[in-house]
Amino acid sequence: MFLPLVLAGFFSIARFSHSGAATWLFVSSLIFYGYWMPEFTALLLGSICGNFFIGTRIAALKTAGDAQPAEPSAKYWLIFGVVANLAMLAYFKYANFFVDNLNLALGTQWDIGRVLLPIGISFFTFTQIAFLADAYQKGISEYKFTHYGLFVTYFPHLIAGPVLHHAQMMPQFGDAKTYRFNSGNFAAGLAIFALGLFKKVALADGIAPYADAVFKPADAGLSPDIHEAWLGALAYTFQLYFDFSGYSDMAIGLSWMFNVRLPFNFNSPYRATSISDFWRRWHISLSNFLRDYLYIALGGNRYGVVRRYGNLATTMLLGGLWHGASWSFVFWGFLHGLYLTINHAFRAVCGEALLARFGRSRLFALLAWGLTMLSVIVAWVFFRAESFSGAGRILRGMLGLNPEYGTQVLLWNAGLAWSAGMTWCLVLGSIAFVAPNSNRIGARVLEICRTGSRAGSFVAGAGLAAALFFVLLNTTRDSISAFIYFNF
Repeated sequence: MFLPLVLAGFFSIARFSHSGAATWLFVSSLIFYGYWMPEFTALLLGSICGNFFIGTRIAALKTAGDAQPAEPSAKYWLIFGVVANLAMLAYFKYANFFVDNLNLALGTQWDIGRVLLPIGISFFTFTQIAFLADAYQKGISEYKFTHYGLFVTYFPHLIAGPVLHHAQMMPQFGDAKTYRFNSGNFAAGLAIFALGLFKKVALADGIAPYADAVFKPADAGLSPDIHEAWLGALAYTFQLYFDFSGYSDMAIGLSWMFNVRLPFNFNSPYRATSISDFWRRWHISLSNFLRDYLYIALGGNRYGVVRRYGNLATTMLLGGLWHGASWSFVFWGFLHGLYLTINHAFRAVCGEALLARFGRSRLFALLAWGLTMLSVIVAWVFFRAESFSGAGRILRGMLGLNPEYGTQVLLWNAGLAWSAGMTWCLVLGSIAFVAPNSNRIGARVLEICRTGSRAGSFVAGAGLAAALFFVLLNTTRDSISAFIYFNF
């Protein structure tokens, strides 16, 4: 009932007051977050108030220049704001990780209790750090607290992204067209929401048991054979993609219903022919954030080749740590930093002329795609495994170094068949590698819904029916599977 009530309230209030409608959506988003974690709603609201004050202070000082010499400099406010945000994130996300590793290294038994992780803290923290940095570098033109609060808490993106820039969102909340119901946008949004729900409930959750059947026993000390290891790695590769891209599609679809445009967060990443290309297609909003606010801030490619590669490695290490307080996430980031370094070094050695020749070769493109996918899959093993030993058992299995028992014991214990799992992988691989992605589908559906009322009505009806079907399907399962990125 949450979505219909919020939609009806938003457009009803908007007939009399755009500001009131924005406030309604802001408060509704806070209630949405409070439903998930009521104990941290005050933390979220305090973070919003603090960052809004610091951001407007920075912007005012940058505008005033030397007119207010008694005021602290804008740079000091920026440093204070960034440090405060990172300190909050470090405590809630990494305090236990730090203490546990310190105890392991020193043989001590310090105990701070288990610090509960607020859901979505990585996303709303990075979103607000970007706001502070933009206020310092570019200035801000939107000063309404309601619009800022809505930009941070806007419920379709709050829990698992994308990581947004204020310049992408706040002008939309000031646009009168946002507050007028648009049947074409609503119908298209409902269809893309249903598509995202399908990717999550039918595809990601459908392949998930095959990944769990391999990774969980591997972490517990059992060794998969070569067939199980490859099936587990491939299953998780597709599970993660359809789970996270499904969430992104649902967020985009929900936003279209409110006449709000969110940036696309995926662009067929498993079609990439280099690791650089992969990061231009995977979790695009995080990739852009790491590039704009970390890699470039470290110096980018401005101080020579060695410094450039060091900056790449540092950026990806911290990107790995952003995903979670675990050495396996850090190592995943290290691997991608290494991949990117090798990729840039290869391009530098080849030169533009040879790269242009390679670009015309279909064989080279196929080999480059295969190597990229292999590298990504190997890295996903560390991303999914809960321990290095578990990841090692799976990688040894992929190399055929584990004992062979003639039957897939881990899958048999889970009541699963290898042939069924590989069929799932072939189907999902065909969708990921060949089928049009949801960006193209969404653009086409939006065009159709905006040009014809009958088409829009049909799409809306089909989208609603599909969404209800997948919601009911999910409720019939023994357990409800949360989105993977809810954990980050």
